[in-house]
Amino acid sequence: MNASQRRAAAVLAAAALATPLVLAAPAAATPDPGAAPARDAAKLARKLVRETTAQDAFKHLQKFQAIADSAGGHRAAGSLGHDASAAYVYTQLKKAGYAVTYQKFDFQYTQTLAEKAAVLSPTARDLPIKAMTYTKSTPVGGIKAALAAAPVDADGSNGCEPGDFAAGAFTGKIALVKRGGCTFAAKQENAAAAGAVGAIIYNNTDGALSGTLGDAAAAKVPTGGVTKEEGEKLAAELAAGPVNLSFEIRQLQEKRSTNNVIAETPGGNAANTVMLGSHLDSVTAGPGINDNGSGSAGLLQTALELAKSKDKVRNKIRFAWWSAEENGLLGSEHYVANLSSLGKKEIKLYLNFDMIASPNYGLFVYDGDNSDGVGAGPGPEGSAQLERDINDFMDKSGAPHEGTDFTGRSDYGPFIEVGIPSGGTFTGAEGIKTEGQAKKFGGEAGVAYDVNYHAKGDDIHNIDMAAFDVNIDVIANAVGTYAHDISSLKRPVAFVPTTGDAGSGGGLHADHDELTQ
Repeated sequence: MNASQRRAAAVLAAAALATPLVLAAPAAATPDPGAAPARDAAKLARKLVRETTAQDAFKHLQKFQAIADSAGGHRAAGSLGHDASAAYVYTQLKKAGYAVTYQKFDFQYTQTLAEKAAVLSPTARDLPIKAMTYTKSTPVGGIKAALAAAPVDADGSNGCEPGDFAAGAFTGKIALVKRGGCTFAAKQENAAAAGAVGAIIYNNTDGALSGTLGDAAAAKVPTGGVTKEEGEKLAAELAAGPVNLSFEIRQLQEKRSTNNVIAETPGGNAANTVMLGSHLDSVTAGPGINDNGSGSAGLLQTALELAKSKDKVRNKIRFAWWSAEENGLLGSEHYVANLSSLGKKEIKLYLNFDMIASPNYGLFVYDGDNSDGVGAGPGPEGSAQLERDINDFMDKSGAPHEGTDFTGRSDYGPFIEVGIPSGGTFTGAEGIKTEGQAKKFGGEAGVAYDVNYHAKGDDIHNIDMAAFDVNIDVIANAVGTYAHDISSLKRPVAFVPTTGDAGSGGGLHADHDELTQ
């Protein structure tokens, strides 16, 4: 064998030895298409949670307070206070680089001018009462009339049928009706048809009753709400003999215009729009710093931190500050009603933050899967996943939490109605904190989560910074996560029914906006 033959043989031998190694080498790994979004989501979420602080958000609350102080003590929709609040939010977002718009709509402005009642006999005393939104008004100075009670039905449908008001028994009198079974509007309409000159509806759960008749056209007689305790006391007195009252409910009502503020990231896939909202308006009774300056400020600060991060988001993030929520979710209803069918499909989730710093707070997460079995059923598909994601984050943060029912009393309601997955957090309003909740969250049992709910005292001193901080972290984590990765909405949730005290914080009546029934 010559030299050339020897070299060729060596090459063939080397190739033969190498071939099994090539065959045995593992196939190249297939890239995980979800790895980059998940990685970027985790990174941005950590950054936003770290950088978005309650202290910074508190500066916005101070601005809202200053606006209210300069505008008659409130920031109600249709007022100078709300207009100034909306302009402040708009300007902050515009400077940060968001695409910002006003969404104007007309509505029926209401402002309570008088809400007072008293028992004249058998034993004189004041009777704390809340005027229902869109109520008819009494004459200035009020009326004096005897009380007549509608029967309390076993099924809870008190005053829901015309037959609940005996012929002749209510003529010229003020009707006392227990809450439950139907709308407040239906109750006062039936009372009016029976000849009543006014209606007092008392709660069927602890706490104040702040309600709405839903529409000025539905109002038939002056109507107010009182607590369960006061209602039951009136019913007991009436069972023993005649009860006479003085009663003054007066409300200004007129057509006005107001604006939602909508802001979205310039970039991001519009087909995967992630939406978060808070209502910006207060009631006319006070500056509304917890309800809902807190949610508005937390959302605003998170949006500003997202802009500062310079992160190129994969999904479009849209923020909303709703107006006229306190008049019956009018701003969010207007927005959803004017979405195209494509627009509704593009919104992959909606998170709502309404009252996130109550002074005697609970930490409540909307019960997307109805595992608490309280009140309304589950939210649209994907809501259970939103609840799980928030719960998981709070668990990792060491924050205790409970479920709260989707009652439809805040701005998630219109989104749920059109099938958009929804969720969010809430720290309680007029509901009463239980012993179990006091042990879990601290604070005082037997007292409302917010004793200044819908009152003048809902000012800059009505904020619990610990609750504010926890909920702002929830907002920041959600924005950072869903800006890049919404795959968790497709991941199944194990259904685990809740027992015991959990869920009572939300319950049927913990959510806060004015009730229609």
